[in-house]
Amino acid sequence: MAESQNIEYKESWRDEYLKWICGFANAQGGRIYIGKQDDGTVIGVSDAKKLMEDIPNKIQNKLGIVADVNLLTENDLEYIEIVVSPWAFPVNYDGEYHYRSGSTKQQLRGNALTNFLMSKTGMKWDAATVSNIMIDDLDKESFDIFRREALRSGRMTKEDLNIPNAELLDKLDLLVNNKLKRAGALCFYRYAEKIISGCYVKIGKFEGSELLYQDEVHGSLLLMADRVIDLIYLKYLKAAVSYHKETRVETYPFARDAVREAVYNALIHCNWADNNPIQIRIDEDAMYISNSSLLPFGWTAETLLETHSSKPFNPDIARVFYRAGYIESWGRGIQKICDACKNLGAGEPEYIVHGEDIMVKFNALQSAKLPNSKVPNGSLEFGTLEFEILKLIHNNPASTASEMAKSLNAGLRTVYRALDKLKNDGKIERVGGKRYGHWRIND
Repeated sequence: MAESQNIEYKESWRDEYLKWICGFANAQGGRIYIGKQDDGTVIGVSDAKKLMEDIPNKIQNKLGIVADVNLLTENDLEYIEIVVSPWAFPVNYDGEYHYRSGSTKQQLRGNALTNFLMSKTGMKWDAATVSNIMIDDLDKESFDIFRREALRSGRMTKEDLNIPNAELLDKLDLLVNNKLKRAGALCFYRYAEKIISGCYVKIGKFEGSELLYQDEVHGSLLLMADRVIDLIYLKYLKAAVSYHKETRVETYPFARDAVREAVYNALIHCNWADNNPIQIRIDEDAMYISNSSLLPFGWTAETLLETHSSKPFNPDIARVFYRAGYIESWGRGIQKICDACKNLGAGEPEYIVHGEDIMVKFNALQSAKLPNSKVPNGSLEFGTLEFEILKLIHNNPASTASEMAKSLNAGLRTVYRALDKLKNDGKIERVGGKRYGHWRIND
């Protein structure tokens, strides 16, 4: 039997192997055999009787735990088996925390150590309270977005949502003794960067190593979730256009459902304590979405692509996104991403883990790929009236000027001026008559 997650072989005993026992105790448990070579061949130990007394005492004195120590015999050779159970509390060796991962022992440091200690104690980063943000400081638009999406998804009823904000936050378990949890503040506070300076999304369009243009999306997590996808598909991507009879068909190089799921995952699982924004890099051949985070202990990039349970890095933030209908709660998000990419014909995404950074790479559908342009699609600044009108037209080409004015809380004349500017710049055109026609966005 080869060495594995739960098996380790040592030819002779050294006190430093207490670190391996510490690693097993902090992980899934395991067995260490003293008197075996790496291939499992028994070579025996000469001082078995003394070791049978010393090892249990050293484990208890150094680590504060108890392990079974057994004397075994094979071919008249004595060797020792140390059976370590997984422990519910963190186990340390002289202040160091070790962890068994695969067939290796790792010393936990930095964010990995913080995440490990929080997981062992049951406390999560997003569950801590904030003292400088009050309920009255929270953002009306963020609550409006949540109520709209939660009702649309059917995850909450109109009766559930037609209550004061404080009661809604309490129902979402975002209050502790009337204080906001970090999750509540980040989800509903418009100025989230006052809590965590790196809490925003950065998007860039690249041609090779050259940055063509970029945007930053700021606000609460719900505001970012509501805006980022539209920004990517309106400004950063162009669709290949084909026709099925009289119907215009637009095919984007990246599956929208997959990108949306990946962005939501990044917002939920990001280790915001690192103060690093989510970064979305868009090239001609690929899109990369990366965020600071840590995989659950024992997981690898391959684990993500397998069937797995849901283990959100920020459970309280995940609960808000679930109630809003943005995500599932069964760990199926990555499977949905893969299915959407395959349905488009672009192949499965790649997950790349670099230390405390997790990146998903989407490969472009070659038949829908268009060459980069030095000028952004539409050349519109994110958040301007023209951009918001373009977004409305994208969602509903039959939108009227009056409907746009009402939706954007703008004057009708102001909307007409913006529409004229978009038409004069060649960004949109009117197809058909005034009464039965619709708008078309030009590529």
